[in-house]
Amino acid sequence: MKLTLVATCMFGLEKLLGEEIDALGLRRIETMDGRVTFEGEESDIPRANICLRCAERVFVHLGSFEAKSFDALFEGTKALPWEEWIARNDAFPVKGHSIRSGLTSIPDCQSIVKKAVVDRLRDTYGISWFEETGVKYQIEFFIFKDIAHLMIDTSGVALHKRGYRTEAGAAPLRETLAAAVALTARPREDILFWDPFCGAGTIAIEAAQIVVNRAPGLGRTFVAEQFHRVPSAFWKEAREAAEAALKTDCRFEVYASDIDEDILDITYENALRGGVEEYINIFHADARAIKKLDRKGTVVCNPPYGERMGEIREVEQLYRDLGRNWKQLAPWQIYVLTSHDRFDRLYGRPADKTKKLYNGMLPCFLYEFFKPMDEKKNSPRADTVSNRAPRSTKPWKKN
Repeated sequence: MKLTLVATCMFGLEKLLGEEIDALGLRRIETMDGRVTFEGEESDIPRANICLRCAERVFVHLGSFEAKSFDALFEGTKALPWEEWIARNDAFPVKGHSIRSGLTSIPDCQSIVKKAVVDRLRDTYGISWFEETGVKYQIEFFIFKDIAHLMIDTSGVALHKRGYRTEAGAAPLRETLAAAVALTARPREDILFWDPFCGAGTIAIEAAQIVVNRAPGLGRTFVAEQFHRVPSAFWKEAREAAEAALKTDCRFEVYASDIDEDILDITYENALRGGVEEYINIFHADARAIKKLDRKGTVVCNPPYGERMGEIREVEQLYRDLGRNWKQLAPWQIYVLTSHDRFDRLYGRPADKTKKLYNGMLPCFLYEFFKPMDEKKNSPRADTVSNRAPRSTKPWKKN
């Protein structure tokens, strides 16, 4: 049976998410800020949840209608076929958002949607009381410009929580954003991928999973595994297909380094849980002093942002130091994610491209440096080029 599905994402990731949906062979219907609507079937619910790297959640879209009043919201909600999903004992809590619409009270909208669903199910099942002790069907409404969209969440825990990162550093980067940054840098087997501010290793792990084609949802479960309309056979088939797509003879190599030596044990444990530790070379290093190797490479990182005035001054000096010291990395490509809107000025080189993204609610910018610099002015000195990988005696170092 054809379904309308919605994948939500952080602002700025819609294009990448749409391309992922295309790669699954599914047809896109509409793209708007923070969400992509597409067509699928029940069997595509497991595929989307397991395989989409940039999505936050996957919803079944039950219907849309104009809702300029609470009465319209009630009648439109009640007209939808909730009984096709929700059984008489199932739980169906309600939450949602309203943007640029006349209905602004979220608690009132929640109450009205809940009452409308109860009325519909009461008429269908002929009962007046719902125990709600069964499977949880989280209902979500999204009212935008007075059009209400009613959906059921199939993911449960947000999809950025892959399951491999049980510990993180002081300023964790959401996994979906890390995947988007890595995808933008186009990681591939013949090019070294280096994150010199690796922290808990999120960017490095996501990059490795991309290249070896490890589906981001292989290590976790989803709420829709309990839905009667999505049988366990669909989940089994989707997981088996994802496992069969894994590359087992990949020669991709990632360097994950950080000045904080204590975080690197966490980096290794996360990489191990993420199933990609064999591709990641973890070591202690100051990002301001890294040396170019005699091979093709790409630097992708999320350096400190700084929040208080003293920290901001230190961070801005760090950016200047990186600009001076990373000249010798040419012609490597460099991708830097930071919330600082003047990073490239401090870095001393205009970005070839800048994308505005969000880490949760925090606006940030991906500065991309991929065009060749003036070789005469920026060519590295011979003594800065090395053929040797950095060395470490820590147990997480891959030999």
